[in-house]
Amino acid sequence: MKPNRMFLFLTLSCLLASCSPKPAGLIFDTDLGPDYDDVGALALLHALADSGQVRLLATVSSNKDERVVPCIEVINTYFGRPDIPLGAPKSAGVSLTSGHKVKWTDVLPEKYPHHTAKTSDAPDAVQIYRQILSKQPDKSVVICTVGFFTNLKDLLLSGADKYSPLTGKELIEKKVKRLVSMAGWFPEGREYNVYCDAPASAVVVRDWPTEIVLSGFEIGNEILTGKQLVQMPAKNNPVKETYELCFAEGDPDGRMSWDLTAALVAVKGYEPYFLSERGTMSVNEDGYNNWTPSADGTHVRLIAKLPPAQLAAILETYMMHQPK
Repeated sequence: MKPNRMFLFLTLSCLLASCSPKPAGLIFDTDLGPDYDDVGALALLHALADSGQVRLLATVSSNKDERVVPCIEVINTYFGRPDIPLGAPKSAGVSLTSGHKVKWTDVLPEKYPHHTAKTSDAPDAVQIYRQILSKQPDKSVVICTVGFFTNLKDLLLSGADKYSPLTGKELIEKKVKRLVSMAGWFPEGREYNVYCDAPASAVVVRDWPTEIVLSGFEIGNEILTGKQLVQMPAKNNPVKETYELCFAEGDPDGRMSWDLTAALVAVKGYEPYFLSERGTMSVNEDGYNNWTPSADGTHVRLIAKLPPAQLAAILETYMMHQPK
């Protein structure tokens, strides 16, 4: 290649690189512990981060159980991201642990590297949210919550602080692109993530100032994953080990993929995986949710499109991803 052509080639390459869109920043909010599909969802996000499709800005717990943050940190460390900011609720909230005989939430921190000893040692999740959001470009952050709405309610009601002069609602409206949540049972029902902290759920779905995409119980309930994962030859893999421990007590055909569907959509969008319907979700005092279709609604619920087995294969490919 002639020198002048080489110069033009390098200049064009640099321009293209500088114009390439930066992958979306994402904050993952999880109640990891009562169920273990959160582990699969977090593994999926790390796989997408390794392929340059998303930046993990923070991983926070909505569950006050003392083993949640150490387990999150185990997964982050395994995938080569030990310094992802962590957070946990400091207000009144829910504390729930695994119902399995073998407490996988004990096994992971005992066996795998991590730094945080217990969930209560982590910073306030609201401060983590405000600190990170204040530094991001406007309308750029996706929040994916696969647990309780506790942190998001606290963020929504927060006031100005050292990170931003904006109220929580103003900060969300300025910085957040959308909220994607595994929550609800459609068209109506009483779903775990919603009723465990029903007051917080009611506040968030009523007052959140951006679009909310909802992956309901009925979506992930039909998609079973984990069978191929546990057959992998990989050793000392905390994702595989979590599923192995839990499969030993049940789920012979795989675990429901409630949280994984929300994580997938948070990064890649709902097309071509799901259909959608716009409307409004409301939450009663007992955590029972209702759905009202509306063309101008700020909520979007997912509707099944691809066969469950096809979606399961897509999700499990991400779950089986190994660290770089």
